[in-house]
Amino acid sequence: TFQTNILTELKNWKLNLIQHHKLQMRQEKEKHAAHVKQLQNETENLKELLHTYEISISRKDEVITNLTQALEKQKERVELMRKFTLWRIQHVKTKQEEYANSIADRHFRTALMKKVWAAWRSANEVRWKDRVARACQLRAEDVCVQLTNDYEAKIAELTATLEQRKAEILRLHSEKDQYEDAMKKAFMRGVCALNLEAMTMFQSK
Repeated sequence: TFQTNILTELKNWKLNLIQHHKLQMRQEKEKHAAHVKQLQNETENLKELLHTYEISISRKDEVITNLTQALEKQKERVELMRKFTLWRIQHVKTKQEEYANSIADRHFRTALMKKVWAAWRSANEVRWKDRVARACQLRAEDVCVQLTNDYEAKIAELTATLEQRKAEILRLHSEKDQYEDAMKKAFMRGVCALNLEAMTMFQSK
């Protein structure tokens, strides 16, 4: 009958609607499962990338620490050499001053000897005056010339030593600057190498 056909059609339509709804639910579940799996894979990849970052950062920190320690040791060595060189220069200056004082003392005694000879000459007889005066004068001049030569030779020696110490200081400063420049370049090369390694890892990922 017509009513039976209508009921049958409604039942079939209901069954089709239920089947279509089940199909849509199954498709949505499959999409959701695939999306969850994709998110899990992305999470694992991010974990591996994070681990790679941590290793790279630890290597950079280790390189920076080693370079810093090396620079500190070199600074300590240069400072010790600088203090030692300054002490040597001060020691040479002290010796030079002592020698100059000794020369001045000798010159004073020589002048005093001249005065004594002059007083002695005035007390002698007239016939010995000229001969004694000439002998004393020649002797005093020889002593003064000898003392002057010794003084100039010693001054030249001390001056050469001082110039040598100054040259050594300049050389030490130059070595320090060269070493610091080399350490900076090595540090930059190390940092660049680590950055290139990290970039290579990122590109491979």
